[in-house]
Amino acid sequence: MEDKSVAVDVGLRDAVLSGWYQAQTGELFQGLAISAADTVLDVGCGDGGSAHFCASRGASMIVTDVDATKVEATKRLLASIPAREIRAMVSDSNPLPLEDGAASVVISTEVLEHVDDPAQFLSELVRVGRSGARYLLTVPDPVCEALQKHLAHPSYFAKPNHVRVIQREEFAELVRAAGLVIERRASYGFYWSLWWLMFWTTRVDFIGARHPVLDNWARTWSALLDTPQGATVKRVLDSFMPKSQVILARKP
Repeated sequence: MEDKSVAVDVGLRDAVLSGWYQAQTGELFQGLAISAADTVLDVGCGDGGSAHFCASRGASMIVTDVDATKVEATKRLLASIPAREIRAMVSDSNPLPLEDGAASVVISTEVLEHVDDPAQFLSELVRVGRSGARYLLTVPDPVCEALQKHLAHPSYFAKPNHVRVIQREEFAELVRAAGLVIERRASYGFYWSLWWLMFWTTRVDFIGARHPVLDNWARTWSALLDTPQGATVKRVLDSFMPKSQVILARKP
């Protein structure tokens, strides 16, 4: 494992163990299989990781983000996958520049905590999903966010970053109130909860963040996962202090 990618490599391994990016079953997250028949909308596409997985399964892709540089980066990433339909647009999702019922799968990961009106945002996601559409939604977990408040730079909890902390039952109620049926709830990411706490103390740049504390934490977590009880310890800690909470839902 190269030093330059130790944190990312371990983070990806941890994500797969949490149920993300299941190549053998085609599940973006455990319980959400993607096929070539799907039209996937990724709202707040970020670095394009989820979009790349879905496009690799043959799905038609619609990607949006308020950040034009992220939209362009995701377009470049998906361009390496031939014969895929790709629609990319810059949008703040208020409203989404899409027709009703455009997507069979709607993804929005780590976005709801950024928006001014979560209910309005979710109503747009529901509008553009067709009947029976499946939804993958994630937000930061309040336990991790409470810890970040002690060490994070003030900008972390200010626009355009996290303008609210969404409690667990509040998250579920927002999803139900939007008219979706919750099919599964999960949490994951203890590894990243600790990584972020250490990141703030090192005061290094986020892009390409490198520091012995961060690198050694990644190696420690990887070594722990290699132990006979590593998977069990991960499940316990992911439940105790997850980075994010997940809801899988369906539009009736």
